[in-house]
Amino acid sequence: MKTLLLMRHAKSSWKDSEIPDFDRPLNKRGEKDAPRMGKVLKKERLRPDLILSSPAVRAKETTKAVVEKLEYDEHVEYLDSLYLGEPENYFQALLDLSDEVDRVLMVGHNPGLETVLQILSGKVESLPTGAIAYLQLPIRSWKALNSSIEAHLVEVWRPKDLK
Repeated sequence: MKTLLLMRHAKSSWKDSEIPDFDRPLNKRGEKDAPRMGKVLKKERLRPDLILSSPAVRAKETTKAVVEKLEYDEHVEYLDSLYLGEPENYFQALLDLSDEVDRVLMVGHNPGLETVLQILSGKVESLPTGAIAYLQLPIRSWKALNSSIEAHLVEVWRPKDLK
């Protein structure tokens, strides 16, 4: 069985309208929420074998905060295809994984993440900024992943529910 953690980047800043979308940093709320979500993963003992993240500044900052709280010292891959990626981009990134990876955390953007969650679980769930969805996949190889796989949605954690 494989484990997939889908995390939407934490809340980003719109303060400076001159900053391109890719370069927007986290705002104060995002800077507070991202490490809290890392603590959730640590408390739940959901340390990933690999982290795949969008290279957008807000996703990188989210990933960095989660990594620090998890005391994660493994490799983080930043994939251009996850920046505003379509579901196919997320699926392709997973299909390319080694089967030695059992648990992966993907940090990305909506609407792609919510759509991946819906395709795999059959459930329509909101993933607001900073949210994490925990899925168990009934596969032994990432190559077996496809849109007909019925994942078990174990939990969705949202920053606002943790206060």
